[in-house]
Amino acid sequence: MLRVRCLRGGSRGAEAAHLIGAMLGRAVTGWVQRAFQSTSSAGAAQMQHVVEVEHVTEPVLQECPVCSYNEWDPLEEVIVGRAENAQVPPFTVEVKANTYEKYWPFYQKHGGQSFPADHLNKAVAEIEEMCNILRHEGVNVRRPEPINWSLEYKTPDFTSSGMYAAMPRDILMVVGNEIIEAPMAWRARFFEYRAYRPLIKEYFSKGAKWTTAPKPTMADELYDQDYPIRTVEDRHKLAAEGKFVTTEHEPCFDAADFIRAGRDLFVQRSQVTNYMGIEWMRRHLAPDYKIHIISFKDPNPMHIDATFNIIGPGLVLSNPDRPCRQVDMFKKAGWTIVKPPTPLIPDDHPLWMSSKWLSMNVLMLDEKRVMVDANESTIHKMFENLGIKTVKVNIRHANSLGGGFHCWTTDVRRRGTLQSYFH
Repeated sequence: MLRVRCLRGGSRGAEAAHLIGAMLGRAVTGWVQRAFQSTSSAGAAQMQHVVEVEHVTEPVLQECPVCSYNEWDPLEEVIVGRAENAQVPPFTVEVKANTYEKYWPFYQKHGGQSFPADHLNKAVAEIEEMCNILRHEGVNVRRPEPINWSLEYKTPDFTSSGMYAAMPRDILMVVGNEIIEAPMAWRARFFEYRAYRPLIKEYFSKGAKWTTAPKPTMADELYDQDYPIRTVEDRHKLAAEGKFVTTEHEPCFDAADFIRAGRDLFVQRSQVTNYMGIEWMRRHLAPDYKIHIISFKDPNPMHIDATFNIIGPGLVLSNPDRPCRQVDMFKKAGWTIVKPPTPLIPDDHPLWMSSKWLSMNVLMLDEKRVMVDANESTIHKMFENLGIKTVKVNIRHANSLGGGFHCWTTDVRRRGTLQSYFH
């Protein structure tokens, strides 16, 4: 049985057709040569030979299990992260720059140790229920491997312990039939890729492309060791001046600083994504895809999807507290800009690694269904007004680990084609 890998979309579809034709051509040519070389002309033997060759050359098209071009096509398969064994990262300069001052004592006390056990157990249970609901909605759910993140490791440049495999959106990006492993920027996340390697190898064996971006050394030169952050005002000033804790020493980026809309991807320079990382992505994806750099009035830029979350063709949630400086180019392109309501999460709920705006960090199951926080009644109303059905799930304790539904997932396969939505 001849098995042919199917490459979807654009020139890759033509490549697949060419591959099939070439392989069938070679098979038929071989049969003809063998037929003429045969000195045995028994009718039954000839018929048996023909049947055998026809069986060998019958093409079976195998669907590539990885294919996603945007954030809203019908979701068929998704990776959901794990809270098991999650560790508080050591309180290094890059962690300090990405967290709020009110939580610095927590990091100083618990860095390198497990998150509070009771809180972590509740987060694990919430994510299990989230997986069950995704399956109920017709989505195939995959999970990373459970790993002991407490082990200390040492490279020639630094020593650290690990963190978690909770947020696949940070490390994995799917563009078409390609899985891209992001290099990351936190030392505590240096070996996070290990939890996903069995899954990626499986997808690769079934026809997906697999690219690992250049792994940074994460030497001291990658970070501004004297990054002067004490107050929110400091953060606003530094961000306005284009100063971040990561330097341009080597490429680094988190995949969650990119958001996809077909042939156009939008990215921000942030505390974990530098211009060298953005340039690497631009060159890697050209000429089929275009990278647009956008920025926001954000004192702590890290991951774009709780600031600017594209939820449909020409439809984007834009955080009113962090306005986009390039919003006019989206309006000129005919996009609809929706400002989500103020989050309802209580002030006393711990958000060690994020802001309350995880309320807009939603996962689109298709253009008319969205997975959203069960507690955020005002955003439910917003989606209803947009004609989008809400699939409500409670992950409040999981939020504390730094992500909403979009962060906790990476969509592996969405049913759709490569299109342009930004003109």
